[in-house]
Amino acid sequence: MVSYVNKANKLSFNFRTTAEIPVPKSLIDQIIGQDYAVNIIKKAARQRRHALLIGLPGTGKSMLAQAMAELMPATSLEDILVYPNPTDENNPKVRIVKTYPSSSEIEKDIELKRISQMDHSADGMGRKIIKNYNKIQGTMGITEFKKINPLMTALLVAILGIIVIFFLPFSDMTKWMSLAIIGGSFLLYGLFTYLYNIGTRLGINPNFSSKPKLIVDNTGRKTAPFIDATGTKAGALLGDVRHDPLQSGGLGTPAHLRVEAGAIHKANKGVLFIDEIVSLTSHFQQELLTAMQEKKYPITGQSEHSSGAIVKTEPVPCDFVLVAAGNFEDIPKMHPALRSRIRGAGYEIKVNDNMPDTKENRLKIVQFVAQEVKKDGRIPHFTKDAVLEIIEEAKKRATRKHSLTLNLRGLGGLIRAAGDVAIDKGAPYVTVEHINKALILSRTLEEQVAHEFVTLKKDYSVVQSLGYAIGKVNGLAVFGDRRTGIVLPIEAEVTPAASKEEGKIIATGKLGEIAKEAVMNVSAIVKKYAGKTISNKDVHIQFLQSYEGVEGDSASISIAVAMISAMENIPVDQSVAMTGSLSIRGEVMPVGGLTGKVEAAIDAGCKTVIVPISNKDDVYLSDYDKNKIKIVPVYTIVDVLKIALKDSPKKVKLLKVLSGITEEILSSKMYEIEKTKTTKKKTTKITSRKKQKTTSSKTNKPTTKKKKNNKVRRKRTKKNSKKTKK
Repeated sequence: MVSYVNKANKLSFNFRTTAEIPVPKSLIDQIIGQDYAVNIIKKAARQRRHALLIGLPGTGKSMLAQAMAELMPATSLEDILVYPNPTDENNPKVRIVKTYPSSSEIEKDIELKRISQMDHSADGMGRKIIKNYNKIQGTMGITEFKKINPLMTALLVAILGIIVIFFLPFSDMTKWMSLAIIGGSFLLYGLFTYLYNIGTRLGINPNFSSKPKLIVDNTGRKTAPFIDATGTKAGALLGDVRHDPLQSGGLGTPAHLRVEAGAIHKANKGVLFIDEIVSLTSHFQQELLTAMQEKKYPITGQSEHSSGAIVKTEPVPCDFVLVAAGNFEDIPKMHPALRSRIRGAGYEIKVNDNMPDTKENRLKIVQFVAQEVKKDGRIPHFTKDAVLEIIEEAKKRATRKHSLTLNLRGLGGLIRAAGDVAIDKGAPYVTVEHINKALILSRTLEEQVAHEFVTLKKDYSVVQSLGYAIGKVNGLAVFGDRRTGIVLPIEAEVTPAASKEEGKIIATGKLGEIAKEAVMNVSAIVKKYAGKTISNKDVHIQFLQSYEGVEGDSASISIAVAMISAMENIPVDQSVAMTGSLSIRGEVMPVGGLTGKVEAAIDAGCKTVIVPISNKDDVYLSDYDKNKIKIVPVYTIVDVLKIALKDSPKKVKLLKVLSGITEEILSSKMYEIEKTKTTKKKTTKITSRKKQKTTSSKTNKPTTKKKKNNKVRRKRTKKNSKKTKK
């Protein structure tokens, strides 16, 4: 049984399967780990404020927008109709009516009152107006006739007639005459249909040409509209007037019947959601801004070569709340005025990609698993152990220590894959075994490529995990989704300088700017501490078969070890892989993607991984993988060399030379510690002095008063003594 307290809305781990986990009905309560964003969205929904959601994909931005639409009231929804303009056919008129007007609003309008008395259906007022128009213009009979399908009726009658003619004893002449009559009737019916359509195009049939068109229909809506306009083109976003090739000959469809509402009009009184907002060009971002400011936007043809380009309606309501979304790199590409508008009349929200690993947040993952099972509707429920395994995977996928990932889209994919495995096995519940198999099936493309990359390199001895080699190091990197790790072999070679003036450091392997700078920083460390001048030598550094390119500085310690190994002629242990940035003083700095990198080292057959000491808690492995590799956190480049280089007299000599690195870093650290201690002591002394002054001033107040009183008495006694002498 699951413990559930309605007041506190808290779950506990006392359950057997996710079937016992209650799933909240409202979307806003189903959002996981975005408490700050949820609070802002609630305020924005109440006050109808715009919002800009910035964060990684799969963290729940679209769900926040949908929840906002759910929270907004649906009482003010409007239907929009387009009517022909008798004075200017290219400027159709627009009419706005409440979808479900109140009784007082119906009483004020004679037409709405008459329509409501005639039509008691649950349709919105826009639909009722169209139906009422059909009745008034006498087209109801035609529509009812169309429901019978006259063509099919005529065909049935013709078939029956042919059967009767051929089976009854008629002469051949009579039979052929009857067939000719039936065929002629069909030709006349087709001619009549064609002429009727031409008449409607020419305006001869007023029922068709003057009939209004309902372009926004909110019938049946219980919440405010939510329109996802992600990736839409100009016409779908801003509205359009369809092209009619017969328009130039006067036989075209009336202009008002070719008007199509855009997403901004359909989102009237609701939420317009646009993910990847920068995918809109600057021009259309400006048009979107105009619609936000004016809350009305006329519909016209979006193509200059279309006949709809000459048509422009009256301004159509588009009073929507914009929820735009994107990534951090998209912010500079946004139109400044659009962002300013959102910031001035709404909120900018950073969506979390991790949440702290607490019991409360683990229970949120439990709720998420139950939600995904219910939402899918085809996979079985999860056992408690399976849910705990999903929580472990959430820890592993987090990008920060002691955290759970909020990339719930990827986690949801794993849940569905595990459910599919359980269905294939015919199991009533999803177990840990099914999840382990699903982890292989649901691997990303990057993970599949990385696995193939490692096996291929091992087959052709590009990646070595045994023995020793001079100037060759197994570096670690991430690529693609920044979560998948790969082994990146790095080689260094020292040659006589090609130039007489100075030596050069030549790095190859499609390096990015940050990677090039990292190489230069490493060379500065080698020059400073190795005690060797490389002005008469060229140092070649190669990132082996890095066809996809290298960016970042996480390979800094690998470069340094490869360079020092090549210069000092000391072999490197090939069973050791490493990752870490390097400061110009030789301190190993933290990097990202540790779990993926360590897993790549395990796949490559490495036995030891060197990581920065700051990242020692960022590696999250299963119990099975923990036994396969030894993780060694390091503080300086000297610590790295102690582990990576082969034991030899040259190594001992080198470490003595480089011992200045650790001494300098430790002394600076001790200085910082002492500095903080002294500042703390000074602040405590100052505060104690202030306290002493305040206490002394309080105690001295009465004594100063006494002194003053004594002085006054002495003066009085002196005056009295002078008077007596006189």
